[in-house]
Amino acid sequence: MSCNVLVVPEDPTYNGYILRPLCKRLLREAGRPSANIVVLPEPRVQGYSHAKKLLSDLIPRNWWHFELILFVSDADGLAENRKDEFKRLEQLAEQRTRPVKLICCAAEQELETWLLAGHQEKLKTMGWRWSGIRAEVSTKERFFQPFLDRYGDPASPSQGRERLMQEALANYDGIKSRCPELQQLENRIRSHIASLP
Repeated sequence: MSCNVLVVPEDPTYNGYILRPLCKRLLREAGRPSANIVVLPEPRVQGYSHAKKLLSDLIPRNWWHFELILFVSDADGLAENRKDEFKRLEQLAEQRTRPVKLICCAAEQELETWLLAGHQEKLKTMGWRWSGIRAEVSTKERFFQPFLDRYGDPASPSQGRERLMQEALANYDGIKSRCPELQQLENRIRSHIASLP
């Protein structure tokens, strides 16, 4: 059985290449292997504040026919603050005339951390420890960009992000064990999928 899922990233240009394969796997684990994953094409999201504004009105109004909307942002050291904002956004989505199921999740500290979590052997070649990566607020600049420079592909549209995420997903259980917020996201998706007809 299929399921239409809209994914809303903070930065669709590059985050979409990481989120699409990851969300495909999340839905597979939740029992919907043929889920149709769409990364929000328009309007082009420009950061966390812009995404929140779109999720408050425009996205639920225009994408209500999707069975699930996922908003995946960076925590940026503000995970606790974002929990209340996420709860409010999710409640607003369910209170609409045409309610939508919105699930929000913040990657600690940045989305790229999830990709790095699936590449432990490569991280060792860089001389990095996982605890340092996990604690770093600026993961993208401090760790991910040098990793992408070494293992990515500057000639591809994703600069190697999509391939590296696919490779990381071979160690999906390892990613979840290193990034508990991803396991929580999977659990919430599974619970919602179980409630669908």
